[in-house]
Amino acid sequence: MDTRAEAREFLMSRRARLSPEAAGLTATGHRRVEGLRRSEVAMLADVSPEYYAKIERGNLVGVSDTVLETISRALQLDDAEREHLFDLARTANGGVRPVRRRKPKTWEPRAGLVRALEAITHGPAFVRNGRLDVLAVNALGRAFYDEVLDGPGQGNLARYCFLDPRAKEFYPDWETAADITVAILRTEAGHDPHDKQLHDLVGELSTRSDAFRTRWGAHDVRRHGSGTKQFHHHDVGALTLTYEGLELTDEPGLSFLIYTAEAGSASQERLDLLASLAATTATPPHTAVRRETTTTKE
Repeated sequence: MDTRAEAREFLMSRRARLSPEAAGLTATGHRRVEGLRRSEVAMLADVSPEYYAKIERGNLVGVSDTVLETISRALQLDDAEREHLFDLARTANGGVRPVRRRKPKTWEPRAGLVRALEAITHGPAFVRNGRLDVLAVNALGRAFYDEVLDGPGQGNLARYCFLDPRAKEFYPDWETAADITVAILRTEAGHDPHDKQLHDLVGELSTRSDAFRTRWGAHDVRRHGSGTKQFHHHDVGALTLTYEGLELTDEPGLSFLIYTAEAGSASQERLDLLASLAATTATPPHTAVRRETTTTKE
């Protein structure tokens, strides 16, 4: 990833979306730019216009955390956007987060993680990485994500979303699902800018999907820890599920996600039906569905 270009485009996009009124300023005269002017951001961040212009051109080398904080406040960045800006600055200054440098060349689920997956029987549970590869699932998760695992998605949620036509039925609000998917990948690119597999995935999707390419250019990022989603599964119909995402302390960069339905709801009844259908399959619930290859140098 070209960190300088990424920083430039990210800051410009955040500035363009913030109106003078939203920033507490009075708009005067003819404005040739959308959103705030550079000079207005500089004033709000209490830095010189020249210095902010240098930063917005993508030169983050030597920029202090204090200045990054004031710029974050001036641009009204949310937590995910602020973290993304700090990640870009860290990379520009020659640093990467140590937790992203895992030693194993391939990954397979540990015995304890396998048992944790097997213990969850009332909802889909799975492990994924920041590239949105589904690495391991429980039995209900395999049935829930059968299209992701066996179709054009090749076990990757982003490929499924943008390259598999069935995704638009699986995600009733596909536009929002697509936005979230790209924002997660954009966040991961900031976390781990040297991930060649992520670069390859972004290149593939940018080439094959106009919808992905447009969203990638928006530079949106987000945290994805918990929430509620709507699905329409081809076997059981509409599902309203809440999800919780847990970071695996011993497996940096991997997340353990669990979907659940409200007890006694129609969605829980449909999940129970899906579980009964899954019980007829011969595939062990803990089987790793993909092997993750780590390309980051030690």
